Formats: sequence, structure tokens, C-alpha cells
Amino acid sequence: MSPDPALVKALSESVLPSGLAVAVRDPRLMPSAADPQEADALKGAVPRRLAEFHAGRAAARAAMVTLGLPPSPVPMGPDRAPLWPNGVTGSISHTATTCVAAVGLREVWAGVGVDLEDATGLDPLLVGEICTRAEQRWLGQQPAADRGLMAKLIFSAKEAAYKAQYPLSRTLFGFDALELSIDRNTSRFEACFQDDQGPIVAGTILAGLYVHAAGLLVTGVAVRQAEAAKLTGG
Repeated sequence: MSPDPALVKALSESVLPSGLAVAVRDPRLMPSAADPQEADALKGAVPRRLAEFHAGRAAARAAMVTLGLPPSPVPMGPDRAPLWPNGVTGSISHTATTCVAAVGLREVWAGVGVDLEDATGLDPLLVGEICTRAEQRWLGQQPAADRGLMAKLIFSAKEAAYKAQYPLSRTLFGFDALELSIDRNTSRFEACFQDDQGPIVAGTILAGLYVHAAGLLVTGVAVRQAEAAKLTGG
């Protein structure tokens, strides 16, 4: 059963600042006319991957229209990150049944990160790969019934933070490069860089929000242009 698109949109908006446009599409429905500039990136991909990709791009274009912009293509770059049109930045995420895109004006936003995950426990075999020792200690302090979901939340929050910082660092790094602190009372989290990543120095913190509802975990991080110089030491 698909989550209600209006609810997914509202959940995504709740973890992101105002001023960003959010749109939702169903990744199980292939659009009738995929943009050829986008489709070239996934030649030979399996149908499910193609549908997810094109649903994400359709959501991105719908969000652009909400901002009053033309619905421009969003091809995939050599690093597999979306190539946003001039003047635009954003983020795309999906589960098997829903897809969300958040888009903002580049003059206001340096980076945006949104992540959707099914609200199921993280595979225990992945905890050591995704969670630092401090995060694993924190998980051990949570109620036993919550630990798998909280581990999935750590994964999702790191994904959102990574997407938000990537336009600034242009650096690929692993899960251990960020360490999460989560406040379950306020649904806030902070992602702290454990070492330098491009121009972003160790100790830099990205703040975000999360929500758990309708069988989903949704996390969001956004960096304003006014904050970008502080993050990169500029």
C-alpha cells in the first residue's frame, strides 16, 4: 500500500525549512515521456531502477514549477549526483513506494538533503559499517525494541547530511566521516564531521530534523548560503 502523497509531502516539509519546494511522485509509475537528457544516464538499467529515477526527476521538475521556475531536466553527473539547472539546488530520495524531491533557489540555499526510508529496523549486520562506536553506545542505551529503528535513523540522517554538504565539499566519504547525536525529545539531530572533507573542517556540525510516521522515516538537512562560508572556513 502506498503512503498518501499529500502526507509524504507534509512530512518532508516538516523536516525542512520554509522556502524550499517539495513534490512527491510514485516510483512504480513510469512517466509517459521521460526527458532524453535524463534517460541517457541509465541505459540498460532494470525497469524498477528506471522508474525510481524518472519518478525522482518528475518530482524535481514539479518542485521547480512550485518555485515559479521552468521544469528543467536534471541529468546525472559523472559522480552520479543530480546536475541541477543553473540557479537551483535540491535533493531526491525514494523508497519502493514513494519518491520525494526538495528544491530551492541556489542564491538562498547552498545545499539540501532529504532522505526517505521505510521505518523498519536496520539490518544488524550493517550497524558496524554505518554507526561509529559512540553511536553504537547510544543505541545500546535505547529501549531494545527501538534499537533497529534508531540505527536506521542514523543511516537516514547521515544520508540527508551527506546530500546537503556535497555541493560544498564535492567529496565522497564513508559513514564513519560523520557522527550523529540525536535528541528524541525534539526530533533534532546533529551530524559532526570527524575529519576534514574538502573545505569542510573536522568538528563542523550540520543540524537536521526527522519524523517517524506513516511507516516512514524522513530526515532533512538544509544549508543556507549565509551559513556556507562558516562551514567551509571561508
